[in-house]
Amino acid sequence: MLQKLPPSVSSLLDDRIDGHSLPAGLYTREDVFEADLDVFFRRHWICIGLECDVPEAGDAVVVDVGNSSLILLRDDDGGIRVVHNVCRHRGSRLLDAGPTIVSKLVCPYHQWTYELSGELSYAPHMGTDFDKSCKNLKPIAFKSIGGLIYVCLSDKPPQDIDRLEQVMAERLAPYDISNAKVAFQSDVIEQGNWKLTMENNRECYHCSANHPELCVSFVDLDFGFDPESLSPEDQETARQHQALYEERTRRWEADGYPSAAVEQLVDCATNFRTQRLIISGAGESQTADATAASAKLLGTMTRKDLGDMHLWGHNSWNHFMGDHAVVAIVIPLSAGRTLVRTKWLVHKDAAEGVDYDLEKLTNVWIATTEQDAELVARSHAGTLDPAYEPGPYSRFSETNLDKFANWYIERMRAHGY
Repeated sequence: MLQKLPPSVSSLLDDRIDGHSLPAGLYTREDVFEADLDVFFRRHWICIGLECDVPEAGDAVVVDVGNSSLILLRDDDGGIRVVHNVCRHRGSRLLDAGPTIVSKLVCPYHQWTYELSGELSYAPHMGTDFDKSCKNLKPIAFKSIGGLIYVCLSDKPPQDIDRLEQVMAERLAPYDISNAKVAFQSDVIEQGNWKLTMENNRECYHCSANHPELCVSFVDLDFGFDPESLSPEDQETARQHQALYEERTRRWEADGYPSAAVEQLVDCATNFRTQRLIISGAGESQTADATAASAKLLGTMTRKDLGDMHLWGHNSWNHFMGDHAVVAIVIPLSAGRTLVRTKWLVHKDAAEGVDYDLEKLTNVWIATTEQDAELVARSHAGTLDPAYEPGPYSRFSETNLDKFANWYIERMRAHGY
């Protein structure tokens, strides 16, 4: 008997039912994972880090995305550069993963030496007729948007990142993220597919039952709710909350702080959404008591009542508050493993133990990320089960998941899958 061949990636895309989660194979199969890397992490813009990851000349950090290894560095003139971590001699890696400090980039194999500009300056035993100018390190297209570093590994980066740049440059300016300081970084490997990680972040249907720490400051109703499921009292609370949002947004914008929702989620290459969200409780920051974690505010901020400038893309989510920021970057490792790298930012001059307490700064999102990792692992385990079939998204609380799934299918199709 002939063994039945598994469906092609194209067939899996065809099988997606509108308004439902994706077919199991789109989460679990290694060939789909390789296609995802090709489409979403090589041909689209992705966030890989921050200008403040490399605050001084000679600071460098290596970020691996699939088989590609990238060096984010600050050159001798103080400029940001992103280059491939591949020696132009025989391909050796120049730097190991993680942060380092260098005066030059020296290949450990044969000592080919590159300036921080990427220019090849020394190639021993190659002869007097060897043209070094043809063997500089290969640069990577990048943009710093409000201090966030986006790269595209394609020779033809999507042009619609200009919309993200236009919107966020103004919104992030007061936070001066380029000159902030990374107070803490956490790397969590989730046992699930990267799309499950992103889906989990794009809804708060699960928040009240799973994120008690976050829900002190985060309003889960912001991400939708079924009005018929609420009691009359809760319906009235929801109406009052919506009226408060409209009033607060008008007031923030009148004071010169862009706040209204802006999204580019369909019919696009560069997928993002941003909005200034109300912080609940004390209203200052995403901490255990919703008060500011740092006495020294970010950048030129003078107010703690400006909520949470929220931004997500297809491999990142961010929360910018008056006192600190939380930046999360998602990098797929395999079909069933995903790195979530979270950075907590404070003012560059803020001193730990004086201006901020590290525990208060980090504990809400450390707990939230651990809780999300468990939820993603449960979801991924379910997609591996033969009993799995795509389930319906809530039309109240999960509309952004449906948009993400539709965008995912469209972009796969646009790149020949």
